[in-house]
Amino acid sequence: MNLSELIDKMQELAYQYERQYGGCSQCVVGAYKTVLGTISNDVFKAATGLAGGIGLTGSACGALTGGVMVISTFIGRDFDNFADPGGERRKTFRLVAKLVDRFKGEYGSTICRDIQTKLMGRPFDLRDKEDYKEFLAAGGHEDKCPSVCANTVKWVAEILADEGLLKGD
Repeated sequence: MNLSELIDKMQELAYQYERQYGGCSQCVVGAYKTVLGTISNDVFKAATGLAGGIGLTGSACGALTGGVMVISTFIGRDFDNFADPGGERRKTFRLVAKLVDRFKGEYGSTICRDIQTKLMGRPFDLRDKEDYKEFLAAGGHEDKCPSVCANTVKWVAEILADEGLLKGD
């Protein structure tokens, strides 16, 4: 697949995963895992608690934190090089800052509750059964959060491609 086809496939998967399973952070990570095969099960599993703004608290957007995890798997420092002689940590920070800037440009915030307000008119307490039902009725898993996941996958791919870290065939 060429780069455009890779991005399209990952966006489609992230969108569908969010609609079917929820868990925005894992939907972003899962799209990369499925298409590229470069993300381990441990990384996918580690994204579990980031959904719904970190543990459904409405804090940092799970799609964003999942995107940060993906970027970090491509360029982050390894445990065996914890001292970071090559400066991988600084490179990672620079790429993550680009993703954060894209998020803020599109949604005005990186906070899940703020993004919910922008897309659905108000924030929801996803830990509360009744509020969760209202979130669903407002399209939370139908198209709102799936679109955030799909956008995140695309932005991460563009950032990685610009750095020569992601290429098609």
